[in-house]
Amino acid sequence: MILSHDFPPTAPPISGAAVSRTRKSPLRTFLARLAALVGLVVLGALCPGTAQAAQQPAAQAVGLHISNGRLVESNGNDFVMRGVNHAHTWYPNELGSLADIKAQGANTVRVVLADGHRWTANTAADVTNVVAQCKANRLICVLEVHDTTGYGEDSAAGTLDQAADYWIGLKDVLAGQENYIIINIGNEPWGNTDPAGWTAPTIAAIKKLRNAGFEHTIMVDAPNWGQDWQQVMRTNAQSVYAADTTGNLVFSIHMYSVFDTAAEITDYLNAFVSAKLPLVIGEFGGPADQWGDPDEDTMMAAAEQLHIGYLAWSWSGNTDPILDLVLDFDPARMTSWGQRIFNGANGIAQTAKEATVFGGGSSDTQAPTAPGTPTASAVTATSARLTWTASTDNVGVAGYDVVRVSGGTETEVAAATTNSVTVTGLTAGTAYSFAVYARDAAGNRSARSATVGVTTANTPAGSCSVGYRVVGDWQGGFQGEIVIRNTGTAAVTGWKLGFTFADGQSVTNMWGGTAAQSAGAVTVTPASYTNTIAAGGSVTLGFIGSKGSTNTAPAAFTLNGAACVNG
Repeated sequence: MILSHDFPPTAPPISGAAVSRTRKSPLRTFLARLAALVGLVVLGALCPGTAQAAQQPAAQAVGLHISNGRLVESNGNDFVMRGVNHAHTWYPNELGSLADIKAQGANTVRVVLADGHRWTANTAADVTNVVAQCKANRLICVLEVHDTTGYGEDSAAGTLDQAADYWIGLKDVLAGQENYIIINIGNEPWGNTDPAGWTAPTIAAIKKLRNAGFEHTIMVDAPNWGQDWQQVMRTNAQSVYAADTTGNLVFSIHMYSVFDTAAEITDYLNAFVSAKLPLVIGEFGGPADQWGDPDEDTMMAAAEQLHIGYLAWSWSGNTDPILDLVLDFDPARMTSWGQRIFNGANGIAQTAKEATVFGGGSSDTQAPTAPGTPTASAVTATSARLTWTASTDNVGVAGYDVVRVSGGTETEVAAATTNSVTVTGLTAGTAYSFAVYARDAAGNRSARSATVGVTTANTPAGSCSVGYRVVGDWQGGFQGEIVIRNTGTAAVTGWKLGFTFADGQSVTNMWGGTAAQSAGAVTVTPASYTNTIAAGGSVTLGFIGSKGSTNTAPAAFTLNGAACVNG
């Protein structure tokens, strides 16, 4: 099905013209309006997540590469992209913008190129100059072919195979630049028509480049115009990653109006991080439009917490200047969107670190000492306070990463700038093991601390009540409301609600929380704004569901595993 979108014109714009950007409407709104007319589909958080942790690479590429699920430089230092997109192929005379982008603190630029299928191909000489200008301005350069945008839905789009052939034709230009560039095979290489078709061509293009001898880190964009709202990339990420014999592959999600709630954003990003599958936000927008209001604050905050790269769209030249970071390529005319990206909370000026290949941070190669063994306090059913002896460093400790340890697997659960943090989102009556790493401003990471065991408290039965009602009903579907009341004497944070449908109903879209379902059993975790239920307080969830001829209400509810009173 086609959601609202637009894309760059079919011919290069004349001087002064602008290039529009792909935009999509939030699927939640689409479903709410059409639920009475069409079958509902399971989206977002309900689609299968990445099933298992990524396997370690069989061989490391030179230069930028993937290690333990993260993008690192040849010296092993983490490299977290903080930058913007630049529409070079439509504005070839604006390459001087790279200096302006660097002046705002960016460490990366994603450069739009064309392979000749839809727009005039960028020549080998032009791409050579682009790479040279990126290096001269101390920017890591992500090169992407834009002609693939919306394939399968947009008849003008080219294929990933054609894009791979373009890169192979540039091999002499790109070889030896592995420290400085990443090859993004094709921009948003599938529309909303049969997005499951994305997987096989993506694997084939990766293999084609590897068989041609490319050692660079390769980036692949998601289908659904980059937004993966049908979870095809998320579901198939492990098999796609495994197809790269070097393991030097990074996935790119584009976040626009589909990602308008904190729960949708954090759920998607955490799924990849937990599975140790490399991910960046290759494009994102923030300003509201007729399709919705992307939650850029959560995108940027979560990216910083999880050490995921982000690249904002775009420096300048959009048909609708709402997404221009600066107007008319003039850095003195920075827009409010630009101010947000460069100078706002978790913005580029605050968080970007120059790649060490350019000398950034190269004078500091000493890692901090390992933190002390954490101790736990204030343990509740859903949270625990951890405190540890601070690390020391020859320059200074920048922060700490708290990980949950399970056998040989680590999952980052919190970040802190001081030597204590409250870990939330835990399950009642469950044993956990936590440890801490320290890091400095140059990206050096300490050895891991010893672990501490924590067992969360059980939520007492009867300290909650749940009200359930149907607020709208139509053939094959309905809208429901759930009110969770905390009847206890202490706040409940990071809760998990459980119930079971008896008549084959299923949740297809939810707000106020994120639902996961197995057969009739439903588990709901909170959105950021419903995460805490104060003592005596309540939170309200809404959802769209599918049903058959009967629609019996769930008979019982649990909160963090403890039974709740109905009503």
